[in-house]
Amino acid sequence: MHQMTTTPFQQASQWIDAENAQDPNIEIHESISFSKELLYSNRMYERLMDFYPDASEEVQIAAKAQHICRWKIARESYPMDRVGYLKWREDLKKFHAKTTAGILEKAGYNAEFIARVAFLIEKKLLKKDEETQLLEDVICLVFLEYYLEPFVEKHDTEKLKNIILKTWNKMSEKGHQAALQINYSPANLQLIKDALGL
Repeated sequence: MHQMTTTPFQQASQWIDAENAQDPNIEIHESISFSKELLYSNRMYERLMDFYPDASEEVQIAAKAQHICRWKIARESYPMDRVGYLKWREDLKKFHAKTTAGILEKAGYNAEFIARVAFLIEKKLLKKDEETQLLEDVICLVFLEYYLEPFVEKHDTEKLKNIILKTWNKMSEKGHQAALQINYSPANLQLIKDALGL
């Protein structure tokens, strides 16, 4: 019988999914329960392939592993102020990069490939590195499509406009075009237009 060989990419993807599937936080999507970070990972990957089908393997893995095991470092374990928030975000990026590097090593990738994925996950040289920018565009698109709504329920209009503007400023022109194609609720579309002065 012919043995199916698993590529390093397939192997790494399976292991990333297996890690994210352990997320105790559950999100309901179309009446099905998902581990929150597994759902996020799938959304990132699907959006990347839709937005830029020629994305390199490094970017594909960085997209899938963007939030790997995020629940293991709780926001509450840092001071609940701006400085604490930024430190938490910084530590998370390093943690995601390190966790992913361990998986890629096990899957048989070389050091150069692993270093590149870590560089992307840590979002280095945003606006200067094309692939970091591509990843950031996808992160912003996934946020706008799936995660803006929960923010709307929690924050006032001024805060929301500020969040939208910050998100927008991180994106490329191609990202902006894709963002305006997303199927928002009428209220959210209006909010976005108001925030951007459109």
